[in-house]
Amino acid sequence: MAYVDTLSPASLLGTLSPKGVYFLGYGWLYGMSVWVSFFGGIIALRTLPRHQFGALQHKVFPVYFTSSIMLSSALLGLWAYAHPELLANITSPTRADVAQAYVLGSVIALQACNQLVVGPMTSRQRQKLEKEEGKNYSDLEVSDQMKALNAKFRMLHGISSLANLGAVIALTFHGLWIGSYGL
Repeated sequence: MAYVDTLSPASLLGTLSPKGVYFLGYGWLYGMSVWVSFFGGIIALRTLPRHQFGALQHKVFPVYFTSSIMLSSALLGLWAYAHPELLANITSPTRADVAQAYVLGSVIALQACNQLVVGPMTSRQRQKLEKEEGKNYSDLEVSDQMKALNAKFRMLHGISSLANLGAVIALTFHGLWIGSYGL
C-alpha cells in the first residue's frame, strides 16, 4: 500500500483505483445485505400493518436482489481483473483466488434464484384471495385454496430466506478473506 504524506489532486485521483472501487462496492453490498436481511425487514414487520408490510417487501426485494446481482457481478469482474491467472485455473477450486471467485459467483446465483425464480412465484395471490373470501389468510376457516397458498408461501419464503442467508454468509467469508489477505 502506498503511503501518502500530503493530499494532492494526484493522491485523491489515486483513490479511484480498481482496488478502491472494489472495497467501496463490497462495503455497499455487504451493508445492504445485512440491513435488508437482519434489520429493515424486522423493523417494518413490527411497525407496519401486514398488508402495508407486504406491499413494502414487494417493492424492496426486486431492488435489493437486482442491486445484489449487479454489485456482486461487478466485484467478480474486478476480482478477475486483479487476478489475471484466475480464468486459466478456474477448475482448481482449492486455489484461493478461484475459491473467492466461486464465493462471489454463489452470491450471484443465490440472489438470481431469488430474483428470477422464487420472487415471481410469491405473487400477491394470497392477498387477492383474502379480499375475495373476506377472510384473513390466518383465519381458522379459510378455503382449501387459501390453505394451499399458505403452504406454498411458507415453502417459498423458507427457500428465499435460505438463499439470502447463504449469500450473506458467502459475503461475510469474502469480507473476512479480503480483510485478512487483501484484494
